Amino acid sequence: MKLKDLIIYNGRNIYCHRPCIRVEVNLEKHAEIPTCDIPNFNNLLLEYIPTLKEHKCSRGYPGGFVERLYEGTYLAHVLEHVCIEIQNILGYDVAFGKARKTSQDTVYYIVFEYKNKEIAEEVVYLAIDLLNDLCENAQKIEFLGKMEKLKEIALDGTLGPSTQAIKDEAEIRGIPVMQIGKGSLLQLGYGCYSKRIQATITENTGCIPVDISCDKDMTKELLRMGGIPVPDGYTSDNLEDILAYSKRIGYPVVIKPNQGNQGKGVSINLTDQDHVIAAFQIAKEYCNQVVVEKYIPGNHYRLLVVNGKVSACAQRISAHVIGNGNHTIRELIQIENQNPLRGEGHEKPLTKLKIDSVMELLLKKNNMHLDMIPQKGEIVYLRENDNLSTGGIALDVTDQVHPENLDIAVNAAHIIGLDVAGIDITTKDISTPITSNHGAVIEVNAAPGIRMHHYPTKGKQRNVAKDIVDSLFPKGSSYSIPIISVTGTNGKTTTTRMLGKILMEKGLRVGMTTTGGIYIDQQCIMKGDTTGAISAQSVLMDKRVEAAVLETARGGIIKRGLGYDLADVGIITNISEDHLGLDGINTLEELAFVKSLVVEAIKKSGYAVLNAEDPYCINIGKKLSRNIIYFSTHKNQIVIQEHIRRGGRAVYLKNDHICTYNGKIEQEILSIKEIPATLNGILTCNIKNSLAAVAGAFGLDVKPEIIAKGLKNFKCDLVDNPGRFNIHQVRDFKVVVDYGHNIDSYQEIISTLKKMNHNRLIGVIGVPGDRSETSTVKIGQICGENFHHIIIKEDQEIRNFEPGMVSKFLKNGCMISGMNKDCLEIELCERDALKKAMMMAQKDDIVVIFYEDYQGVMDTIKETKLVIEENNNRQKISLKNNA
Repeated sequence: MKLKDLIIYNGRNIYCHRPCIRVEVNLEKHAEIPTCDIPNFNNLLLEYIPTLKEHKCSRGYPGGFVERLYEGTYLAHVLEHVCIEIQNILGYDVAFGKARKTSQDTVYYIVFEYKNKEIAEEVVYLAIDLLNDLCENAQKIEFLGKMEKLKEIALDGTLGPSTQAIKDEAEIRGIPVMQIGKGSLLQLGYGCYSKRIQATITENTGCIPVDISCDKDMTKELLRMGGIPVPDGYTSDNLEDILAYSKRIGYPVVIKPNQGNQGKGVSINLTDQDHVIAAFQIAKEYCNQVVVEKYIPGNHYRLLVVNGKVSACAQRISAHVIGNGNHTIRELIQIENQNPLRGEGHEKPLTKLKIDSVMELLLKKNNMHLDMIPQKGEIVYLRENDNLSTGGIALDVTDQVHPENLDIAVNAAHIIGLDVAGIDITTKDISTPITSNHGAVIEVNAAPGIRMHHYPTKGKQRNVAKDIVDSLFPKGSSYSIPIISVTGTNGKTTTTRMLGKILMEKGLRVGMTTTGGIYIDQQCIMKGDTTGAISAQSVLMDKRVEAAVLETARGGIIKRGLGYDLADVGIITNISEDHLGLDGINTLEELAFVKSLVVEAIKKSGYAVLNAEDPYCINIGKKLSRNIIYFSTHKNQIVIQEHIRRGGRAVYLKNDHICTYNGKIEQEILSIKEIPATLNGILTCNIKNSLAAVAGAFGLDVKPEIIAKGLKNFKCDLVDNPGRFNIHQVRDFKVVVDYGHNIDSYQEIISTLKKMNHNRLIGVIGVPGDRSETSTVKIGQICGENFHHIIIKEDQEIRNFEPGMVSKFLKNGCMISGMNKDCLEIELCERDALKKAMMMAQKDDIVVIFYEDYQGVMDTIKETKLVIEENNNRQKISLKNNA
């Protein structure tokens, strides 16, 4: 079995509305061999992954998959189940998967969902290696060792409990979440309403407050100035100074690094000089500056302050074991680590106990060691700090906190300047004021973990993640911008740009993705074909953007899925022959299935906009559970009439006016002749695009007068719609530049050209190399039937064809039409072909080029125009001299 390709879908995709991986594998010699015929394969597989016995498979009951194994199934199916189960073993709850054969005999694709992208990719390689080893009956299979390494990677790559809790809470509220990079940085929401958060540090958290909280000495100084009780202390990098200060304030003392977190390098309740010296060396490992403080006896509490209010309080108890009179401390640690609530790092509610020099120092200080046996019931503390990250436990005591202590915690957070803060207090009893029982604020934490509040060892769970999300998005505030996603075979770029114009007329700063680039507020920030998921995410991550219009192409959907969660409006302009034979899409039905994802991923309150004259759009509409707005060039079109009778929304032409129907009332928007892009109503493709754009804006409830104003100001020029039926006046003839690249678009453009005043129509024609021979020949035939002169050029993108083949197909089509061969020539270079056409143009001719390289075409028009003007000037001078 060999891996051929791997595609990662970060969001909704054509296979599943959850993140998935698609793996393409070549089963090679095992393609037709069922598992029951591979010696010892099934037994060994279940020996290495016994939990596969629980898989139901298509049988619907546990053990169903095992039955399929022994009856005989194929390796692609096994790979699907193994990839899912390895993830389950690693702690990821996934279940969806499928395996399908491709058009190649031995090649299959397997799709399965994932929770951790990096882990899922490693799972693929591990699963393939395992199955290959089992098929070859390898003597040494390293699966278990690789699984252990994968578990370590999973721990590092998994979101921490704080970040995960916030992500879960945001998703419960319907707030879209994007993970940025591989760490814990999240973006909640889209565009100008988005907020970023890393663990519990929000974008509202200032850098200076974070820096202050990391400096324990500076924190205490500010708190002391604010009247907050803090322990006396001193900071130095010199041991003699630390020893002298310890003696001055009197033992016991606390030693800790001036900068650090999670209790690392902290030693407390030190009672003599030797203990201080040892603790000083430990603290030095974390920070050159070391703090010595007066030890405050009592219990340790963490109060979480969110946006000026205490959300929760937990009493933290240091890591410890309880003796049973039989086992050593080392053995008791091993026994406690078997507790299912304990895991590595932040994997589970509690962290496993780790033996290190800090633990051994504490035991030594208490005249104990790891190999001694404590008495039954004796509590042996293993850490002096009480952090959960070092094995401590937490008890919820939120309801016991004295009001004065609540105020102290809130004031401490305010003094440091933190919106989210963990205030550590040491006091004998949190239910009485710390000012009356010699308690103190020990530390202020800028990125407090919230695991202890969500999963206390004892007491009430506190959903503090909700408080944090609420602080970012108060009740009634927005978290997402209006999103319109546009797909289809033809017209999607123009429809996208029209919608952008309409929303700009509404006063919104619009982000657009198009085949021409990414635009933010009419400024192109990235050139090129930007119609995929990554480009959409770029727009949605931009805090300037107040509305997004996303052109969403077939290729982008197949290769990366959608770059957003749910749109407010999804539009399919039409479905016709284009790009068939690529990416496994061979029929119009399959193409419609891909594009239907855009109208499936719509908010419940949103709208799917569909072309009522397109049979594939109509079929898609029949399967949708979302609200639909149909559009048509005729009010009396049957689908429009049926939809109106059902009280649905519709957009249609009536007496050359675009009208909307909201289920009750018809509203006239504007005449098609008022839209410059329709060329006084003759450019029919832009009439259809205008209908789709009106329907999209209608779905967002944009006011009719704003829709009308936007379309009245939208032109087929280099500013509003570059590369789409742009007309350039050159001397006494015109050059039309358009991106027509399939049968329907060629027919639309030629139909419009014939309605324009002209002497001759000169076509510079070409198509991408990913079209079928049949389709290419048909385009040539259409051109031969309508152009007076044709120059065939060839795109640089010829895919699987040899150079000259695409132009040959076009020529064959032209000849089928009966075109005079003297009016047909081939010039493979696009720029040379256009220049040749322009140089031969006569008065009132129209030259049209169906371009590949837009900028190259624009440069050629400019250069050739200068040459023509120079020639004209020479002729005028010559005539004048002859006269």
